[in-house]
Amino acid sequence: MTVAPDAPILFFDSGVGGLSILAPARAAIPTAPIVYAADSAGFPYGTKSEAEIAARVPALLGRLVERYRPRLAVIACNTASTIALQHVRAALDIPVVGTVPAIKPAALLSKSRVFGVLGTDATVRQPYVDRLAAEHGADCIMLRHGSAALVQLAEAKLRGETLDPQVARDALAGLLHQPGGDRMDMVVLACTHFPLVERELAAAAPHPMGFVHGGEGIARRIAFLTQDQPWPTKATPGVAVFTRVDAKVDALRPALAGYGLERLDTL
Repeated sequence: MTVAPDAPILFFDSGVGGLSILAPARAAIPTAPIVYAADSAGFPYGTKSEAEIAARVPALLGRLVERYRPRLAVIACNTASTIALQHVRAALDIPVVGTVPAIKPAALLSKSRVFGVLGTDATVRQPYVDRLAAEHGADCIMLRHGSAALVQLAEAKLRGETLDPQVARDALAGLLHQPGGDRMDMVVLACTHFPLVERELAAAAPHPMGFVHGGEGIARRIAFLTQDQPWPTKATPGVAVFTRVDAKVDALRPALAGYGLERLDTL
């Protein structure tokens, strides 16, 4: 299939979490045209039923692909990936990259053999998480906790709001207060929103611990899948698409511009 140089990479998330995936991808391919789509009308995904997500995500991505004609789509959302990735791949005729919890690197890096998985409620309860832990961390204790409040904290941070440090403390406490939690030395940020508040989580930690997520690995995957394709000679302003534009979305404009997303569209 011939790909035009100006065919974009499409990133999709319920909100701004996918920016933590966009940033390393843009560093890897600096002139890549970017369309970043956020399902603001459906946000947040972590509290929705699996049936809702499995129906909503492929339908939205179908409309986005029809409008923007991307060369590749990235589901930059752990919840949507763990539930809807196969549905999306069946519906689209372009490569689709999903986001999976970085359990393998956490297990490799953990000295204490206790690591936590911090995500949304929908992600941490997925059997997929158990399978990854069995494959890559069978000799480890894996703790898991879902935090919807931490998703909201990341969104608030990008809107420039004052943050309540108790939110990060409570999210970590959900892991630390489980049996073995006092020995936890690695935390998987299994929601793409959470790397955006990694500094706040590190500040809330009662002892030093490492945080891992999948952004760099996804950037490498995108580069591999597009390695023989042409790109523009210089970067162009990216497009941010929202399914609903309101005052909260307007407040994100400065942060979006910092990620090279200077045009706002509505789906």
